[in-house]
Amino acid sequence: MQMVAIVLAALVALLHLYFLVLEMFFWTKPLGRKAFGLKAVFAEQTKALAANQGLYNGFLAAGLAWGLMQGATGAGKPWLVFFLGCVIVAGVFGAATASKKILYVQALPGALALAAVLLA
Repeated sequence: MQMVAIVLAALVALLHLYFLVLEMFFWTKPLGRKAFGLKAVFAEQTKALAANQGLYNGFLAAGLAWGLMQGATGAGKPWLVFFLGCVIVAGVFGAATASKKILYVQALPGALALAAVLLA
């Protein structure tokens, strides 16, 4: 179960790194606009907010990476539990306030990884 926990937590970290890239660097580009279903004018008007959001996703990825470097069952377990909990809360909040899709793209992977970490 430890390997499953490591793989799932790493996938969640990579997912948040991908969100960082999309939100900070591609928000106004075709890739980012397509990923988030944005019109060009709206994307341009909100690019500073998106960059800020991307930075926070980067912090989540960094926290998960830190926990993974410490070990999923050792000193890193509390870090992984905390940051995966943050991912889940952010995903649930995003689903409630922005798009239901966020529940499946962010909160569900975080919950699966958290369950694996807790069982490891």
